[in-house]
Order: sequence, then structure tokens, then C-alpha cells
Amino acid sequence: MATSSSSGPATHRGVRVVDSHTEGEPTRVVVEGGPAVGEGPLATRRDILRDRYDEFRRALLDEPRGVEAMVGALLGPPEDPAHTAGVVFFDRARYLGMCGHGTIGLVTTLAYLGRLGPGPATIDTPVGPVPVELRPDGSVTLWNVPSYRSRANVPLDVPGYGALEGDVAWGGNWFFVVDTAPVDLRLRNVAALLAYARAIRAALAQRGITGDGGEAIDHVELCGPPERAENHGRNFVLTPDGTYDRSPCGTGTSARVACLVAAGRLALGVPWRQEGILGGVFEAVAEPLPRGIRPRLTGAAFVTGEANLIFEQRDPFRDGIGSTGATPRPRRKSATRRRR
Repeated sequence: MATSSSSGPATHRGVRVVDSHTEGEPTRVVVEGGPAVGEGPLATRRDILRDRYDEFRRALLDEPRGVEAMVGALLGPPEDPAHTAGVVFFDRARYLGMCGHGTIGLVTTLAYLGRLGPGPATIDTPVGPVPVELRPDGSVTLWNVPSYRSRANVPLDVPGYGALEGDVAWGGNWFFVVDTAPVDLRLRNVAALLAYARAIRAALAQRGITGDGGEAIDHVELCGPPERAENHGRNFVLTPDGTYDRSPCGTGTSARVACLVAAGRLALGVPWRQEGILGGVFEAVAEPLPRGIRPRLTGAAFVTGEANLIFEQRDPFRDGIGSTGATPRPRRKSATRRRR
């Protein structure tokens, strides 16, 4: 599963990808042709990808090849030879320590490729190994990284919205978890929810409220009641690139469940069924740890396509069109003069 030797997008070079969605949230797994980041620790591979080949991330996920909500996954050999695979996750803004929906998509992709059958496996990530299980019905269970509530009931004044409280929590990424929203958590209200969540994140940065060790809180999770009676909650998650998670968000569900357990609102071992903004569901069960919990998450992904991406040297938008636009690469002038 090692990636080929390369320094990033190059003339007419193909990159083989498999696309999937997990409860509506897309994942693009790089199967072949990605940058050469070595076979060392996944955290080191992530740093190499970020520091040397960041144009690859942008070219893969930004328009015209990618879409707003897509998460990328660079597949490689495991850090531990006894494990199944290694992966570095990233989105249109940054590199992710862990991605729950992306892991479900990755396992489903490995099954599609014939590299994984039903049963247990382990995926190495930059924040540690993640045990997974491909279930006979095609759904995937993963045991996420240890998750915990770091600070409870943190007061925050948000310009335009007023005072609120939220929990700072870790679920593989840093979250500010809030139980209030100005509108219902429904797809029709996405614009208002995005504005609210972005204002919260800006206020957190302005106030200097961070995760442990000063790490930025780059996810905001708004929580509310479920739409269907068989479920327990619903969320809306602002992601680092300023868009929203279409799925219930694996790391966000982990952070939410950690907060519920810490607050005495959810017992260990009791399932919590979390709806996302589209209505897709992740089921989470909290297993005890000395600090926080180990979330056991179950969800489903579906392969949507397989492609060979081409990066032409003469393409003015070869390296992608980011959220702030891009400066086109100059085209070479034709050697043939236009006839008058």
C-alpha cells in the first residue's frame, strides 16, 4: 500500500483515488500516486506531507477536482507491521489528527479493493492506532482515540449573539460543544448555523480559549434534540475549512459522548444514537478509561467512484482553486500565429 515516489502534482501524472461517502460526508482515498512521505511514524508522514507537498492536498480537494466537504486520506503502510494500514487525513484547510467518517470510508474502500474482509483490523493514524471492524452487513465499527472533556461550562460572549456556555472536548480533534443554537438543527437552516458557529470560533480565538497545550479549537459542535424518536441527539459541526460536516462527525460524536458521560447524562456502555444535519446516524458507546472514555462508533459508508486524476503542467488551475480563489498559471503562447 506504499505510495509511489513523487514530489506532488506533475505533468500528466495520474493519481488513483477511490471516493466514498459516510452518511453523506465524502472521503477521497489516495490509493496510488501520492507523494513519497516514507514509512515512518504517521505523525512524521503527516508533517512531511504538510511541509513539503501541501500543494498536493489543495490540488486533490479544491475545485476543479474536489468539492467543499471532501476529506482526503493518503493511504500507506502501517506504522506497526501487525496492523492493516496507515493513513493521514486532511481537508481543504488543514491536516486532521483523526477522522471518524474518513476511517469508516477508508475501511469500506479497503473492502472494495479486496484488501480487507469482515472482522477486526487496525488502522494507524497520526494520533495513534484505531481498531476497526468490518461487519457482515457492510457497516464499520471503530474504537476511536481516547476522548475526554477538558473544560466544562466555559463562558463565552459572542458578538451578535450574546453570552453562552460550552465544553472544550477532545475526540481526535478539538471541539467546542454547545447545547444552544439560534435556529433548529435542520438542513434548511445551514446558512444561519454556519454564521453562528463561525462567530463562536472567532470569539474563542479572540478570547484565547484553546484546547490542552494551547492547541486551536477548530471544530464547533452545536447540539440539539433528534428528529426521529429512536435516536438521542442531533448535531451540526463546523469543520476547519469553514464548511459543515454532512455526517454526524465521528470525532464530534466522540467529543459529545465524552461530555455527556462527564456530566453524568450518559452511562458507560449505553448506546447513544447521534443524528447529523442530513439525518444520518452514528451509534456510539462509551467504554471507560482512566481519563475520559474510548468511544466505540458504528456507521456506514458507500463507494461512489474510482478515478485516475491527471495533473497537466499547462493547466492554469492544476493546483486547485481555494476558497480565496487562485492565480492561474500563465499559459504558454502558441507557436502558430493567428491568421488575420
